Amino acid sequence: MYIYNVTTNIEESVHDEWLIWMREVHIPDVLATGKFLNAKMSKILVEEEMGGISYSVQFTTLSKEVLESYYAEDAPRLREDAHKRFPNKFVSFRTEMEIVSEH
Repeated sequence: MYIYNVTTNIEESVHDEWLIWMREVHIPDVLATGKFLNAKMSKILVEEEMGGISYSVQFTTLSKEVLESYYAEDAPRLREDAHKRFPNKFVSFRTEMEIVSEH
């Protein structure tokens, strides 16, 4: 199994609106693609030098191939929505991880 992790730093001026959008719209939209089994959102408890508040969202998927299909078929549309709603108010980076073991 794989984890698709998206870490985002959001400006405080739009934080509350963004958090509601993430919980009620964006994460459900990503899950609605049918390519992920679940999602977990965590607040990062480190003060950022650049300001803002950071979060990590981890989406679990069955294979690298499914993740690649998400990138090709869904990611551009979903990323564009975020940029339209919160222009120049956040930065994100993505990490792919393979689950080696669970205990």
